[in-house]
This record gives sequence, structure tokens and C-alpha cells, in this order.
Amino acid sequence: MPENAVNEVAPSGVKQVLVGAQMLFVAFGALVLVPLLTGLDPNVALFTAGAGTLIFQVVTKRKVPVFLASSFAFIAPIIYGVQTWGIPATMCGLVAAGGLYIVLSLLIRWRGSGILIRILPPVVTGPVIMVIGLILAPVAVHLAMGRTGDGAAVLVPEPTALVISMISLLTVILVSLLGKGMLRLIPILCGIIVGYIVSIPFGLISLSPVAKAPWIALPNFVLPEWNFQAVLFIVPVAIAPAIEHFGDVLAIGSITGKNYLEDPGIQNTMLGDGLATSFASFLGGPPNTTYSEVTGAVALIKVFNPVIMTWAAIFAIFLAFVGKVGAILQTIPTPVMGGIMLLLFGAMSD
Repeated sequence: MPENAVNEVAPSGVKQVLVGAQMLFVAFGALVLVPLLTGLDPNVALFTAGAGTLIFQVVTKRKVPVFLASSFAFIAPIIYGVQTWGIPATMCGLVAAGGLYIVLSLLIRWRGSGILIRILPPVVTGPVIMVIGLILAPVAVHLAMGRTGDGAAVLVPEPTALVISMISLLTVILVSLLGKGMLRLIPILCGIIVGYIVSIPFGLISLSPVAKAPWIALPNFVLPEWNFQAVLFIVPVAIAPAIEHFGDVLAIGSITGKNYLEDPGIQNTMLGDGLATSFASFLGGPPNTTYSEVTGAVALIKVFNPVIMTWAAIFAIFLAFVGKVGAILQTIPTPVMGGIMLLLFGAMSD
């Protein structure tokens, strides 16, 4: 058992609720970035992240302290899918991607976890992610330069856009490399906040949509629409994050000192991830994945009780129905998103 497992902190009552809120704060930047980049509703993403985490907890019998939210691996295919077939058809492909996780969980249950590594080694899964990053990197460049994703229209003058996007990008990099403690776990949120503040003097922020938005509003749920092309395009993308699921489970196990590959079993954690992804996509949200930022926070504060993730999920669901939250997020300027997107697609291509 790792030494840090002995030093677990065990808060109770109100403190567990506060720690749960802290976990959502750590995940928030990355959680909302995916829908903002892909044209999905951030309030839906909040709801499906919370609901997906609760589904995962039910399947794994509330034994693993992880939080599930928007997956970066699907940013590029969602952007392409939305532009090509629309959101409902893209959701069909994403529901099927969750189905692949479920099939893999059944395969693991039948033949053991080693079967996946044998049939899907890194030499197969790695190039899939690299190609996606390379193909859609121009989208990030267009956004960073103040244009629409296809480069057809100018939204922000290029000199202004470059200043904002580069400051946002630099903030993410510096916080990732130099940040201490909890700050180091929220580089994307820091990049968004700094980029947002820098955009104010340029007159790019209008809060009128926030003033008009209701406090309580139903998220803009979107049901999937059958599209075989979307399924064929998106399902292969799910292979790489499915394999990475092993690493995520091993990481949280090394922190808590427990073997989650055996109990509740990798087949059940994979099943929970797949069900959470299909559920999210069925409502118009991005696919879910376990968040390494939250795992890092768990290691930092040494609170291993999965109930804190239950509270994080409840807070996410609550915020999903606050209309002004989504309205504020929609006011984030395009260059801010583009600058951060450059880093994401660059990392995918590395």
C-alpha cells in the first residue's frame, strides 16, 4: 500500500460538501471548455457530467473517487461532426462511442484486461489521436486569429485577436509549469479568466445576454438522430480514450492505495464510463471521461472518500439549471478559446 494512503484525511458532514464543491471547481474549466469549443450547450455538459458521475458511482458501487466530465479526445470529431451532419447526428455517433466502451467492458469480463492491450497496442491508438489533432489544428489557428472555425468570417481584428489568444495560451502554459498546489490543477480555468479580463479593454465583452438570461432555465437538451456516417467516423476515436481508461484507474489507485482493477474491477469502471458517455450524448452533451485534474486534487488534499464526488456531481447538476452560468460562458471571446485550443491540438499531435 502506498504511503500516502495511510495519511488519508477524513472530513465529515459539511466539510465533505465543501470538498465536493472544490472538486467541481478544479474540473470546471476543462468541463465547460469542450462544449464552448464544439458548439454544444455548457449547461447540458454540466448536467451530463454530474449525472454521468452518479451513473459511474452506481455501477462501481461508489468505490472509486473520480469525477467524470467532458472528454478532450472528442473535441476534434465533434467539431467536424457538427459542421458536417449537425448536432443530433453527431450525438448518434457519440452514443455509439459509449457503446464501444460497453462492448470492451464485456470483452474484459470474458477474456481479461490483457486482451485490449494485445489487440489495441499504443502503435494503433496513438496515430489515431495524432491524425485528428493535425487535421483540425487549422480550426484552432482560425479561432486564435479572430476568425470563425472555417476561416470564412472575421469576428475580431487579427492584431487584437493574436494578443488575446497568445496571452491566454501563455497563461495556461505558465500555470501548468510554475503553478503551486491547487493552482497547478486549474490551468485552463486560469487561461480563460485571464483571457477574459484582457478582452475587456478591447470592448469584446458584452454582458447584456447575461442580464437577459433567467436565473433558472432548462438546459438545451438535444436528442440524437441516426446517422451511420457519424457512427463510422466517431466510434474509432473512442478506442484511444478507452485504453487510457486503464491509466486513469491505475493513477487513482496509486493515490488511494487500493487496487481498483480488481475491486470494483476494470470491467465495471469501463462499463460505468461507457454508460456515462452514452447517457451524456443521448441528451446532447459531450462524452465523459475521468478527470486527471480531479485525481490530482484528490492526491493533494488526501480525501479519498467517493462521497465527495457525489457532492461534486450534485453541484454540477444544480449549476446546469442556472441560466446565467451558461450565458456568462457564452460571452467568452473566440480568441480566448482559440489560444487554449492551440495547446490542446498541439498536445494531441505530439
